[in-house]
Parts: sequence; C-alpha cells; structure tokens
Amino acid sequence: MDYTSPAERILRGILIALVLIFFLFPIFWIFLMSFQTNAQILRIPPSLFFTPTLENYTALITGRLQTASGVLELNFMNNLWNSLILSTVSVIISLFLGVPAAYAFARYKFRFSEDIAFTLLSFKFAPPLLVLLPLTMYFQAIGLANTYIGLIWIYQLITLPLILWIVRGYFEDISPDIENAYRIAGFSWARMFFKISIPLAMPGIAAAALLSFIFAWNNFVFALVLASADKQPVTVGALAFVTASGIQYGQIAAAIVLSIAPTLALAVVAQRYLVEGLSLGAVKG
Repeated sequence: MDYTSPAERILRGILIALVLIFFLFPIFWIFLMSFQTNAQILRIPPSLFFTPTLENYTALITGRLQTASGVLELNFMNNLWNSLILSTVSVIISLFLGVPAAYAFARYKFRFSEDIAFTLLSFKFAPPLLVLLPLTMYFQAIGLANTYIGLIWIYQLITLPLILWIVRGYFEDISPDIENAYRIAGFSWARMFFKISIPLAMPGIAAAALLSFIFAWNNFVFALVLASADKQPVTVGALAFVTASGIQYGQIAAAIVLSIAPTLALAVVAQRYLVEGLSLGAVKG
C-alpha cells in the first residue's frame, strides 16, 4: 500500500487549488461583471465589493438596452434559441448518421474505407474560410442561405467527423465475440446492434455528442456569413453589444453567463451518465 506523507498531501492540495483558481477565476470574474455597471467594471483599481444590479440581465431578457445614445433593441434571447435549435438538431442528425457509419468503419474492412474516413475527418480540420465562399454561392443558388436547414447542413462539417471518429474507437474496443454470440443465438443484426453494440459504446457516444454540441454551439464564422440577424446564434449576436456609445461590458458578461449555462448543464448531466455507463463495464478485444 502506498504511503503519502502529510506534507505531500498538503502540497498536492495546494497545487490542485492553484490549478482550479487559474482556470475558474476568469469565469468567476465574468460572473461578477454580469452584476455590475460599466462604470463599476472599468474603475481602477477593480474591486470585489460593489452594489449588484440586474440591469444587464433585464436588458437581455427584455431586448431593450439603454445606452448613452438611446435605447438599443436587442435580439439576444432569439439568438440563444437559435443556438439551441441549431446545435441540438445538428447533433441529433450527426448521431443518426455517424453512429452506424462508425460501426461500419470499425467492423467491416472495404475498399477505400480508411481514405473515406480520413476524408470525413479532414472536414473538421479544414479552415472554415476555405469552403465559406463556394458554400455561400451554392446556398444562395439553391435557396438555403439564411435558413435553419442550411445552417444545420453546414454544422455537419463540425459535428459529424467528431462523432464518427470518437464512436468508431469505442466500437473497435468492443469484442466481436459478444456480438457473434448474440447472432448465433438467433437474433438479427439490427437487434444485436441496438441491444449490444450501442449500449456498450454508449459512454463514447455520450462523449462525442457532448463535444459535438459544444463545438456547434461555439461556431461563429458559418453563422456570421450564412445567416441574418433572425437566424444567428449567440456567438454572432454578441456583436450587438459593441455599440456607438462604447462596449457594453456588463451585458457581454451577462450574455456569456446565459450562453454557457446550457452547455454547462449538459456537461454535468453527461458526466453523470458517463460515470454510470463506465461503471457497467466495457469489454475490450
């Protein structure tokens, strides 16, 4: 049994605390900024003590921002709803297409299989600006510009390669003997796939879905060019806080808090699900 001295435990605790402070302090500071006015945020030196206000959240929810040059109409809540629709539907479609494709690449070796898989993965690595101009012209020609369908289609370049490659690795780790035994027992391939393969690979599917959702949620370039204000997600809608009277730091901080809340909640739920799935045991060949 390994023995850890009190000094080592104290040192480990201090190091862990420093790492947590380093990564979590910016989020904590943004959370504090969301309850401050611009004057409080920009004062020097900054202070942790202030009179909190809900004006920033009220402006986002009501869609009316009071600035020095007048009242500015905001569309943030609609942007938040757009992000939720685009990211959720994109991940669902990618799961529907990517999970069976990942199983096929993991279990069956056919001609050009690795080339096809690498080509799909290269879509994730390609810079968006490389395909943005031809995609814009193509979408305008077929009428998909400034539509949810067009954006969801483009988001497949982000979500589908991630799901395909992550889930493929989990399927490869599952022993084919378990699936073969189920088939010998007289069950169909479809029943085996849904009753054996998918449950065993569920931790990987959940992780891939979570990462894909986060990447889709954070996308900026595609939505900026291919969508107008009524279809744009929060990443693009945040540009509205750069006004003629200055940058509205308080509203930006409040928008960040509201925009990360769905992904944070999903990460907490998925983490619990991943732990539950891993505790059931995964068989490796």
